[in-house]
Amino acid sequence: MSDPAAAGPKHVLTLERVIDAPVANVWRCWAEPKLLNQWFCPKPWYVSESRIELRPGGEFFSVMNGPGGERFENLGVCLEAEPRRRLVFTDAFKPGWVPSERPFMVSHVLFEDTGDGRTKYTAHAMHWSEETLREHEQMGFHEGWGKAADQLEELAKSI
Repeated sequence: MSDPAAAGPKHVLTLERVIDAPVANVWRCWAEPKLLNQWFCPKPWYVSESRIELRPGGEFFSVMNGPGGERFENLGVCLEAEPRRRLVFTDAFKPGWVPSERPFMVSHVLFEDTGDGRTKYTAHAMHWSEETLREHEQMGFHEGWGKAADQLEELAKSI
């Protein structure tokens, strides 16, 4: 699968930055649930549980918790997992390829070695419609995914 931004799909939100940590560490922070829980949503929110099966159709599940007692379960599947290069997952399906009631997005994450111990990190949130893209923006995509990427960098540097 190529970079979706290069293909020019509609309804995509993108976060791109260089993370001051090696690709192997950044990948681990995505691939290992105990690490994912530490950075995956912006504080004061936190992830209390996650399950990740890095294979097509494998479960990608997380529970996000808010400071006011909010609890959001996110259930989906991996579409592609190429270690240290690419991770693609969606909430359009539940495990067993069962269609979800309301698909929201496909996440496409790229990890590129910059050659100097850092990682070019590109995360695309691809939506089915302009409406869901705007909904994601209003939920705080840019600020939230940016803060989560800061937390990702801090953790990846420490392991």
